[in-house]
Amino acid sequence: MTATEAAIRVRGLQKSYQDRHVLRGVDFDVERGSILALLGSNGAGKTTVIRILSTLLKADAGELGVNGFDVATQAAQVRESISLTGQFAAVDEVLTGRENLVLIARLRHLGRPGAIADELLARFGLVEAAARPVSTYSGGMRRRLDIAMSLIGNPPVIFLDEPTTGLDPQGRLEVWQTIKQLAGQGTTVLLTTQYLDEAELLADRIAILHEGTVLVNGTLAELKKLLPPATVEYVEKQPSLEDVFLSLVGGHPAGSDRPARADT
Repeated sequence: MTATEAAIRVRGLQKSYQDRHVLRGVDFDVERGSILALLGSNGAGKTTVIRILSTLLKADAGELGVNGFDVATQAAQVRESISLTGQFAAVDEVLTGRENLVLIARLRHLGRPGAIADELLARFGLVEAAARPVSTYSGGMRRRLDIAMSLIGNPPVIFLDEPTTGLDPQGRLEVWQTIKQLAGQGTTVLLTTQYLDEAELLADRIAILHEGTVLVNGTLAELKKLLPPATVEYVEKQPSLEDVFLSLVGGHPAGSDRPARADT
């Protein structure tokens, strides 16, 4: 893989469970050091995409690459290049925050696990809570610790599967700040979400996944151009991401035209 090649490349991804087609030919790229939000409703196939790219599930068809490695034939190298954070924080609530981090560093046979833990605690704003059991942490703190644990070993690619599910507004803000920091430090992030504001705030590009297909893929500005501005009492109102999303996956007024798909 060259320096300019995408960190994640997906072409023609298909997956079915018996007679149910979950993914029907998904295409997208994620550039190095960027955030792509895979936006879709529940059941759209977002988690299936993540599980396939992280080698936990086999695709029925498609060409998939992560960090220059083929997902189907170089699964071990892919796993060494990634980290996966699921919808629920995978932390040990009995241990302290620091002990959780030290444990993972030791399991990965890394030198100086204590120093690694201390660096990550500082990076994610958890120094003051380092010696407390994780059971006393807020939802946002647990998720930040979970993401910190996933970064041990410095994986160049991280998958975040609906990372703010179940969090209160303060917890969501904390996690959003953490995700922004990841991309700012060069980590490639593939984020799945069903929250429009999350995709709008965090992502460099947004791919809308609906019924197993990427309908559009572009920057927020590019997606907004799919809909004409609305005029409300003689004031032109620019379309929001919510307007774009609903126009693509929801119903359309009788006689209205469906926006053309953007290039994927």
